Amino acid sequence: MSRVFFGMNNRPIGFFDSGIGGLSIWKAVNAMLPNESTIYLADSKNAPYGEKPIEKIKHFSFKNVDLLLKHEAKLIVVACNTATTNAIEDLRSHYNIPFIGIEPATKPAAISTVTGKIGILATQGTFASELFLNTSKAFRGSVEIIETAGTGLVQIVESGSLEDARPLLEKYLNPMVEAGVDNIVLGCTHYPFLTPIIKSIVPNNIAIIDSGDAVARRTRHIIESYDLASITPPEHNFYTNGKLEVLKAFAAQLKGSSSPITSTALDF
Repeated sequence: MSRVFFGMNNRPIGFFDSGIGGLSIWKAVNAMLPNESTIYLADSKNAPYGEKPIEKIKHFSFKNVDLLLKHEAKLIVVACNTATTNAIEDLRSHYNIPFIGIEPATKPAAISTVTGKIGILATQGTFASELFLNTSKAFRGSVEIIETAGTGLVQIVESGSLEDARPLLEKYLNPMVEAGVDNIVLGCTHYPFLTPIIKSIVPNNIAIIDSGDAVARRTRHIIESYDLASITPPEHNFYTNGKLEVLKAFAAQLKGSSSPITSTALDF
């Protein structure tokens, strides 16, 4: 593949999400590409995107991309299921830069199920998107898909008080367990932060599936295909228009190397 982004190698990988949830994706990408610099935008002020009209979701997505490009991002990971399923095609049409999206891992869950029943916990905005409907349509004839909108979970993760999510998780997950699912897909990047609580609620034979590793592999493929690998020491910059202390707390948990990292409040 031709080197169409020549000279962009040492620029950072950009990420954005409607808050801190996309840090779960950042963690997977950073683990696979530890030598790459990153810049992350947490649009916590407008979280959750999953409860917004489509035009609002697109507006926020374009705003975030413009800011990442001002910081010279060489490619952008849309670390938000709702933004991916509702806006990524418009972003790809408008900007001359690689975009990597994320959507619920319906396919691997459907392929690996033994009971023929899977659960998907996502936002209403993701469930209503054309991309999700098209992706899941291929499996609806052979697999029973139990969809549940995780209303209120994003706000709890954004608050940093994760244990407060337990009553809602029990409400959302127990019907899936009773229905006999053997895979539960976490269709929002905020939800992996709740995995320890989820595992304490559901039986051990139920697999919890998210999209972090798949996105990391795709990001590595793009880096290699376009010859964009960085050759300078990495650094990581996190920005939020929400509570800086919450971002710092989550970022501190995710950091796996000694590379410089900063967390900054920013009005965007």
